[in-house]
Amino acid sequence: MLNQDQLDQAQSILQHQFTDLDLLQRAFIHASVTETRLKSNERLEFLGDAILGMFVCERIFRRYPTYLEGEMTKIKSHAVSRAACAELAIDVGLDQLIRVGKGMQSQPTLPSSLAAAVTESVIAALYLDGGMEAVQRFLEPLIDPMIESAVNSGHQHNFKSVLQQHVQRQHGVSPSYHIIEESGPDHAKSFKIGVEVRGETYQPSWGQSKKQAEQEAAKNALHEMGVVEICDEGNVHMAE
Repeated sequence: MLNQDQLDQAQSILQHQFTDLDLLQRAFIHASVTETRLKSNERLEFLGDAILGMFVCERIFRRYPTYLEGEMTKIKSHAVSRAACAELAIDVGLDQLIRVGKGMQSQPTLPSSLAAAVTESVIAALYLDGGMEAVQRFLEPLIDPMIESAVNSGHQHNFKSVLQQHVQRQHGVSPSYHIIEESGPDHAKSFKIGVEVRGETYQPSWGQSKKQAEQEAAKNALHEMGVVEICDEGNVHMAE
């Protein structure tokens, strides 16, 4: 069980003073330390998973009004992944409050799955004790950067897909790619490719494969259209 100092620490992290401290206690109790799993945080974890998913979906829906279902689904999958939940718990110190049985206490580090589970269980505890307002107060500053990271990561690796969706939304057509120049022997060719949208050609790019050159050309087009910004370090972000 958490002592009073630990309960105070948990409430400070969660930015909520609990009316039901037993509920907060249960959020940190792993099944390995209970006589029955019904007294562990597993039921809270089940509820918290659903609440987190709903919260993230609404944040994505409101922040990116032009994104299609497929785009939003990919972002959500990143933001609510087990790895993301574990990272959140560790970043704010929730993992230090998990109560486990003696067998697990001997391990040098706890599995990251326990940290992910406690993120979901405390979200459920917050919801049951303080409603969605308490959940939002805790999650908003933590989840929004994860969502932004997922968005930027998608742009870093699939510019063609982003350009395709943007052009189809704006103009109802698809971009076309053209090989402008080839260089090198047959077994090691490089390609210079440009992309065209409604008769307008954007800055071409070289690549060691057609796929690489097309991705770079799509990035150039997105940049010229003002859809993305390219930082000095080469990182790509959505334009404001």
